[in-house]
Amino acid sequence: METKRKHLNELHFDHQLWLSEAIFYGYELSVYRKRLESISFRNTAQEIKKQIEHFQNQFIIQKEQLDLLNHETVVHEQWLAQVAKENPIASDHRLFADHQATHEKINAFKKIYNDLKAEFIRFLSERL
Repeated sequence: METKRKHLNELHFDHQLWLSEAIFYGYELSVYRKRLESISFRNTAQEIKKQIEHFQNQFIIQKEQLDLLNHETVVHEQWLAQVAKENPIASDHRLFADHQATHEKINAFKKIYNDLKAEFIRFLSERL
């Protein structure tokens, strides 16, 4: 498989897009945690408590994954900024590796997150 190559401005755009999406995911997770807390207060059934704990754990895991991906993105962005600073003219014309592994991690995160979100929405619809 051939590695995609992009210009610096394209990579910067990709990073900014992901970081913006990550802010949204983080906000959405906080909304889901609050909703879960309200359900927890109203339900004492053991089966529901198990489901609540499952979602609490999954939300923690997703937040951790989000933080790791953000860190990886910021580190790469800092590296690109350093390259641009050291070679301001050449960096505009140079092609950089697209970091396909990071894209794959982000896509995997999105799939898992969307599956979890759908599962949580089903859980909520059963509790209303």
